[in-house]
Amino acid sequence: MGARSKARKRALDILFESELQSLPPGGTLAERRTQAVPPLNEYTVRLVEGVVANLDDIDSVISVCSDGWPLERMPAVDRNIVRIGVFELRYVDEVPTPVALSEAVAMAGELSTDDSPGFVNGLLAKIAGLSPPDAQAR
Repeated sequence: MGARSKARKRALDILFESELQSLPPGGTLAERRTQAVPPLNEYTVRLVEGVVANLDDIDSVISVCSDGWPLERMPAVDRNIVRIGVFELRYVDEVPTPVALSEAVAMAGELSTDDSPGFVNGLLAKIAGLSPPDAQAR
C-alpha cells in the first residue's frame, strides 16, 4: 500500500473515530497527532483538516448528488470515505480524478459493505462532473 493510500486510511480512521465518539469531525486529530506511532503523515493531516475546513461545501455537494440517500442514512464509513473523496476531487489539484475515485472505491471495498464500492463510485463520479469550487477558496 502506498504512502498516500495509508494516509487516506488514517484520515478515515480519525474522521470515523470522531463521529463514533460524537465529537465534531476531526475532533480526535489533535490526540492522534500526539499519540500516533508512527507519527501521522502530513497528507493524513491535510485530508482531515481539509474535510473539516470545507465540511459545509462537501456535505452540501454530497447531499445534492446523493439522490434518495441523505447523509444521515449513509453508513458512517461510506459518508467519511465520500467526504475524503470530495475533498480530493474539489480541493487537491495534484490528485487526478481517477486516482481519487479508485482510492475511495478501494477503501469502501476493504472497509464497508458489499454495496459500498458501487455506491461510492457512482456518487463520486457524479460529483467529479460538477464544476470545482472557486479557486480562491483553496
